[in-house]
Amino acid sequence: MSKIKTALISVSDKTGLVPFAKGLKSMGVEIISTGGTAKELKKAKIKTTDISEVTGFPEMLDGRVKTLHPKIHGGLLAVRSNKKHMKTLKEHGINPIDMVVVNLYPFENTVANPKVKLDEAIENIDIGGPSMIRSAAKNYESVAVVTDPAKYPEILAEMKKLKGMLSQKTKEALAREVFRLTSRYDGAIFNYLSKVTEPELVFPRSMNISLEKVQDLRYGENPHQRGAFYREIGLKDPGIAAMKQLHGKELSYNNIYDIDSAWSIVNYFAQPTVAIIKHTNPCGVGQADKIAHAYRKAYASDPVSAYGSVIAANRMVDEDMAVAMGELFVEAVIAPSFDKKALRLLMQKKNLRIIEISKPFSIRDPGLDYKRVRGGFLIQDMDNAELTISDIKVVSKKQPTVAELEDLFFAWGIVKYVKSNAIVVAKGKETLGIGAGQMSRVDSVEIALKKAGTLAKGAVLASDAFFPFRDNIDLAAKAGISAIMETGGSIRDEEVIVSANEHNISLIFTGRRHFRH
Repeated sequence: MSKIKTALISVSDKTGLVPFAKGLKSMGVEIISTGGTAKELKKAKIKTTDISEVTGFPEMLDGRVKTLHPKIHGGLLAVRSNKKHMKTLKEHGINPIDMVVVNLYPFENTVANPKVKLDEAIENIDIGGPSMIRSAAKNYESVAVVTDPAKYPEILAEMKKLKGMLSQKTKEALAREVFRLTSRYDGAIFNYLSKVTEPELVFPRSMNISLEKVQDLRYGENPHQRGAFYREIGLKDPGIAAMKQLHGKELSYNNIYDIDSAWSIVNYFAQPTVAIIKHTNPCGVGQADKIAHAYRKAYASDPVSAYGSVIAANRMVDEDMAVAMGELFVEAVIAPSFDKKALRLLMQKKNLRIIEISKPFSIRDPGLDYKRVRGGFLIQDMDNAELTISDIKVVSKKQPTVAELEDLFFAWGIVKYVKSNAIVVAKGKETLGIGAGQMSRVDSVEIALKKAGTLAKGAVLASDAFFPFRDNIDLAAKAGISAIMETGGSIRDEEVIVSANEHNISLIFTGRRHFRH
């Protein structure tokens, strides 16, 4: 370790700058600075050397060129233990620089503004900053590089403790942070320019996915698997990565996966809605004028499967809903907010995870869906499709009633969140039976009708894809289903329509499939 004698400071984020610089000065560190940073330091009466005094050149091209000079990068890259390097510095009048304090132009914040123009974005592409911190990080054995203002206090504390020096461990950690930062920074620039300059390419020739750890998990899907939760950087809608845990045990991998499914369902609907999820599939969804009533509907759909579930509501959870949940064992409850009485009741359950997500996400957000396979990723648009009355086609002789149509649209909104093959039976904005993840569609129909029991009479049924045979219609008719919504497009559509007419069932084609693997 060697004492830090000279620090180059050039920051766009001035947070904590003056106290940090004063701390360095108190330990005898000479400060070199640039542009706005130098002005800020001089305003605080902190002695600093302008970068132009070091390079012998003025800042030029509207500040685009100021640190790209051998007297800067030579001072950063020279290996102190290499006699040849040090001799070269002396020959050219280059002084070593022991610390670089730099944060980059705020490119990500700039392009987050939907009204940003290309030329403004380009001016916020930092060149000198990344070059300096990369040079310093490459030579971390000799140079400390600080990019995060939040680290200023601990850097000063360690230097005071070590009499003006930093440990090798600290320098290594700071260098790792640099390459994480520049990787993310360059990725953000590439992604932005790809969208702007090649807007016709939904899927560019290459793609950078930038992730930031939210938390470690106790384990993954199973105890023998390790797991962590990461947030995707750069999304306008943070989704469940913005959730706040108010109470309960640490979240597990499976909890988070189920939370995403539950929150997706309730956010699809504008009316007060509750979804109860088990293994990413809804076992019950209810909609009503009040959230507690919506919960009772969802629970009634499948009380047995509700045990150990994850529950989401798209309205504030009130005392009535908390009371209705009673002694039911639930892994997690998610809502935009909780009133004080509900929170007090729910917190009596020691291990219940209470999750607040204050900002509902937009199902129209143009995010991408990533699925991992061995050796790569499958990437697609999110399934954000919605359905309007103008999209559907009644193909049966019997026309659906207004109430049936409302229930069909409700069931169709749920079916896309059920593992394929998927069937939803519903009535009165309440699921009565759900058939999920079967290899045969007729098996899914049988499961959904079995769950619904005698309540299936007069109910509606929605399918995530077309019916390949009339046997699905025949089963539904036997149970008393009055209206069916499915994709259509089978080579046996005529056979299916004939069956619906024979049983006096309203049959609606959507022309849109909702597979979920």
